[in-house]
Amino acid sequence: MPKLDPVTLAVLKGRLEQIADEMDATLFRSAFNPIIAEAHDASHGIYDAVSGATLIQGKSGLPIFVGVMSFAVKAVIDKVAVDGGLEDGDVYIFNDPYDGGTHLSDFKLVQPVFRGGEVYCYLASVGHWHDVGGNVPGNYNPAATESFQEGMLIPPVKLFEAGELRQDIVDIVQANSRLPGSLYGDLNGQINALGLGTRRLSKLLDEYGDATVKQALAELQESAARLMAANIGELPDGSYSAEDWLDNDGIVDEPLRIALEMTIRGGRMTLDFSESSPACAGPVNIARSTAVASIYVALKHLFTDVPANAGVLEPIEIVIPDGTLLAVSAPKPVGGYTETILRVIDVMFQAMAEAAPERTNGCAYGTINALSLAGHRAEGQRWVMFSFFGGGHGGHPEGDGLNHGNAPISTATIPPVEILEAAYPVMFTQWALRSGSGGPGRHRGGLGGLYEIELLEDEADVFLFGERGKYPPMGVVGGAPGALNKFAYEQADGRHEPPMKSKMVGIKLERGKRLRLETPGGGGYGEAMERDPQAVARDVRLGYVGRDAAARDYGVVLDAAGAVDAAATKKLRGGGGK
Repeated sequence: MPKLDPVTLAVLKGRLEQIADEMDATLFRSAFNPIIAEAHDASHGIYDAVSGATLIQGKSGLPIFVGVMSFAVKAVIDKVAVDGGLEDGDVYIFNDPYDGGTHLSDFKLVQPVFRGGEVYCYLASVGHWHDVGGNVPGNYNPAATESFQEGMLIPPVKLFEAGELRQDIVDIVQANSRLPGSLYGDLNGQINALGLGTRRLSKLLDEYGDATVKQALAELQESAARLMAANIGELPDGSYSAEDWLDNDGIVDEPLRIALEMTIRGGRMTLDFSESSPACAGPVNIARSTAVASIYVALKHLFTDVPANAGVLEPIEIVIPDGTLLAVSAPKPVGGYTETILRVIDVMFQAMAEAAPERTNGCAYGTINALSLAGHRAEGQRWVMFSFFGGGHGGHPEGDGLNHGNAPISTATIPPVEILEAAYPVMFTQWALRSGSGGPGRHRGGLGGLYEIELLEDEADVFLFGERGKYPPMGVVGGAPGALNKFAYEQADGRHEPPMKSKMVGIKLERGKRLRLETPGGGGYGEAMERDPQAVARDVRLGYVGRDAAARDYGVVLDAAGAVDAAATKKLRGGGGK
């Protein structure tokens, strides 16, 4: 069959992406849970009928789900191969992190699309539910030593059979949540998103024909693989290594190594993580599918022109031995997967800085700082505030890093302060940029955030699952690291910090007491002494950098009015710089 003409292919690509985007929007507008409705911690896509490979992904959901959901769809395909009985109108539901990736909070719905009595493709929806049981409200339990302590685990089961809802499955998942109403709303939002996707895709297939659309999907995947191979072919052959560290696993206060050996040869890339730490007791382990998904996200950051589908990984060989913390199986805890995949992305950036510094950037702040507050209102109603927080992104070849952005695993947004204060008995007494937190460099790392939260109810239990309390976000190409993560809380006897710096369970907070979170800035890009002195002066005026830091880190001296003292600056820089 001859290739589609470029116009038709472009139109079909846009129409297919629009379907996934509409599914995203449907869930975001109907979810009860702010983590989906406001932060957009969800995703939708179209997947291959045989392999489960990603064909089309929505642009508004989380990129980390692009790779993960292909494993989730394959889990359903394998389940059907064993059980049989797949019918039009069936929908599977599950949250098994070892089959479908990520953690127990992410519930996946997978639905076949039939054409002429055969499965044409699958549609899938994933969303982060507010609470799915376990020891810790919100499910980020830094003290978990097995997945049973993190929440309920549902294997792939039919939620719908031939279009008929199985209420018993709904009853089971609702009974295992502290917030069954929120869960019910999110579930129905995902169901409706799949329904919309089915209608939109069926209309497109009727309009263009099944064979034409299938050919377009195949050509888009071939294009991604070809373009990725071409990009790799432009890199210098060789081996490039990087390592970074997790503070601890929440159980044993010892660092955990994430190590990468990147080999480029003849248009192919090998990513070998064999030297990473072995599986640990605490919940910073991840399944292999999750590791692969994080690698995919890193590649998309480094090669931005490659289309988002499974073809991205075709020229890539990934080596992740069993036994490392990047390839665990049940019941190893995986609730804090976000922290580990961020470190996988960080070592990808650092290794690429050796091979092609013009493509990479300093490491971002490297932790979502999952914070959970839970208690009961005066009338007895249960409340659970789960949220994540922003930080600085790394400096890059074209400029400074983003201030107070979200983690590079996603295109999610940080839940707005107005929504959090309206939904929960808390008041944010500070929500600001953290001065001096960006890593110095020719292009400075972005600033982290400063959050202070006061409790308005009588008491609450607080849980923190973070990282970068001991090992800061690294700079590249001579750039310096960003600031460390800091967390503190008030009690009757004064101010305290977690013994493990970034993780703690069972903090008791009383009315009027506050939590304080200072998130890391991003790593710098390039030598700080090469930064334009006028840019440093501007940073000082804006409060991003202090006067002392301007002189110490950048070699820039300012006069009393804040203007650059050119002579003193040249002398301090040893006659070099600008």
